[in-house]
Amino acid sequence: MGSDNGRNVTIAMIARLAGVSVPTVSRVINGRSDVAPDTRERVEALLNHHGYRRRSPARRDDAALIDLVFNDLDSPWAVEIIRGVEDVARSSGVGTVVSAIHWRISSAKQWLDNMRTRSTEGVIFVTSMVNPPLQAELRRLHLPVVIIDPAGVDPQESPTIGATNWAGSLSANQYLIGLGHRRIGFIAGPPHLMCSRARLDGYRAALGAAGIAVDDALIRPGNFYHEAGYTAGTQLLALPDPPTAIFAASDQMALGVYEAVRKSGLRVPDDISVVGFDDLPEVRWCSPPLTTVRQPLAEMGMMAARTILRLAGGEKVESPRVELATELVERDSAAPPRS
Repeated sequence: MGSDNGRNVTIAMIARLAGVSVPTVSRVINGRSDVAPDTRERVEALLNHHGYRRRSPARRDDAALIDLVFNDLDSPWAVEIIRGVEDVARSSGVGTVVSAIHWRISSAKQWLDNMRTRSTEGVIFVTSMVNPPLQAELRRLHLPVVIIDPAGVDPQESPTIGATNWAGSLSANQYLIGLGHRRIGFIAGPPHLMCSRARLDGYRAALGAAGIAVDDALIRPGNFYHEAGYTAGTQLLALPDPPTAIFAASDQMALGVYEAVRKSGLRVPDDISVVGFDDLPEVRWCSPPLTTVRQPLAEMGMMAARTILRLAGGEKVESPRVELATELVERDSAAPPRS
């Protein structure tokens, strides 16, 4: 036994010396099996060396938790990600704490202060960026971090999970071209997000492969929300030579296009075809049901939760960046153009 008074040794101290999270040390102390053997051996050696003693045999450790942090919770795809994380957490006997930090430093600091008071296995961020000071503090706490990244940022220090944005956009526009469309409008997402650029590149690649010149007048800015889709759709329909199809880089913008079409006295897909991106649950119930690119949001949440639990157990991840496949879901919003 080491020279430390065992009553003065804390789990946080052992975690810091072992280079692991506090919940990992808790799992070793409680004899749980979900810890990598070399991690368990290192933690047990430190516990023995420093003479760690439990505070009370009757004390129950706090329930293990996963922190799931969004910038905002105002998008329908947030619910899909929560559902995926919850499925894995629940089956593993782990709770989920959902927070929104609203892009504000003060909110992030408050979340961090609250997070320190609970037994967190790790943190899942749903964001296109995690600021360096926050990353540094989480490293200091030896908490594993995974980024669910619908926006497609460059790989960071933490593992990231995204989707094949370029391939999804390519397939959607190839589908429209296959129906006979040659004038295809595109409503983009925020230009600072890599997913927006990837979806625009997929649109350009599909037209180029078919020998169709890109008309910049058919490309309109957007922000993934309904209002932007409505505004851009109205502008595209008002062109002297309007498109026969519109590909919107999100389902919400595609539904905004639906309203622009309705107010123009036209119909989908009789007068214009519309395709979206995301496959949110509600788009199968709109009229007509929307053809869209399915982004596997719930599966992204499930993979992130599994990755956090593996990292918290001292395991390694094989790849710092995982992209799950997108898929074109054909419904009733696209048809051949009128001759």
